[in-house]
Amino acid sequence: MRWGLWLGIAVAVLVAAAILWQRYAGAVEVQTVSVTTAYPAQAITLLNATGYVVAQRKASIASKATGRLEWLGVSEGSTVKEGEIIARLENRDVAATREQAEANVKVAQANLEQARAELREAKRAFARSEDLIGKRYISEAAHDQARARLEVAQAALASHEAALAVARANLEAAQVGFDQTLIRAPFDGVVLTKNANVGDNITPFSSALDTKGAVVTMADMSTLEVEADVAESSLGQIEVAQPVIIQLDAIPDERFGGTINRIVPTVDRTKATVLVKIRFDERDQRVLPDMSAKVAFLERPLRADERAPVIAVPAGAVLQDEQGTAVLRIRDGRAERVAVQTGGKLGDLVQVSGVEPGQRLVAQPLDPAIAGRKVTVAQQP
Repeated sequence: MRWGLWLGIAVAVLVAAAILWQRYAGAVEVQTVSVTTAYPAQAITLLNATGYVVAQRKASIASKATGRLEWLGVSEGSTVKEGEIIARLENRDVAATREQAEANVKVAQANLEQARAELREAKRAFARSEDLIGKRYISEAAHDQARARLEVAQAALASHEAALAVARANLEAAQVGFDQTLIRAPFDGVVLTKNANVGDNITPFSSALDTKGAVVTMADMSTLEVEADVAESSLGQIEVAQPVIIQLDAIPDERFGGTINRIVPTVDRTKATVLVKIRFDERDQRVLPDMSAKVAFLERPLRADERAPVIAVPAGAVLQDEQGTAVLRIRDGRAERVAVQTGGKLGDLVQVSGVEPGQRLVAQPLDPAIAGRKVTVAQQP
């Protein structure tokens, strides 16, 4: 009888030990989520859209002249000023034509000075002739000859003045031809691409075989804007001067403030969208053309305390019981209860303090009894 009693006690102890081991030593399979950072702007976002950074002032720089590229003074990324010479075509022939035109102008000017001198002499001779004819010292024929000389000198002066005007016009035409071999920057900007190399043949429209049209492509970086497509059904939620937040895929940890600059009054039939152009509130040197962008249209401007990111977790990872508000953090393969303080909701997230970004939390089942137990991460479906 005593042996049976002891045997029953031993079995009960073994069963209790097995239950305790299963509860406190066996690993529990759980799903997990990460502590992340979020921006308070998510709580006041009306609409999201995607787009690209586009320079509103962009040009492919070419020459009106045809010739071989002799010099190229820029490369990709070069900063240039308006009017700066960035390339030059072979121009010895047009330079010679310009020098010839300059010489013709000098000849015309010399001829004009000679004509003026002859006119002054003819005027003095005619004045003397009039004085002498009044005193009957010379004949009418001599006086008529002096008058004719004056008229010839006046006509010669007019002719040389016209010749000088023609010479100057020819010089201006020659100068234009020479300037067309010099490729200048049309505005302040940055060279984006180099389309030709020294030795390439350049033509205005690149219509000939083995020729190039544009020498470089440049953009004015001060005119960078984000062009985003907004569904026409959402037009009622946006307006010009509305604040936005811009996130660039190339700079994922940064948020840029922006404002709706223009709403293009045309609907794309194929996509049922309207193009919206958004300017950056502040220029950042890291922003480049053609970067992918995500745009959040806000219901109001951000306050100063809403610009910095905050720590947030999915709402389902927050545990509330008689012990307070907490999360179950996974550390060294075990679930660890960590007390947290919660803030406002940011969509599906909740602002919290007490944990760090990147830490893993138990998502479900959210049972406070598993605190301190070993856990294994369930495979996501």
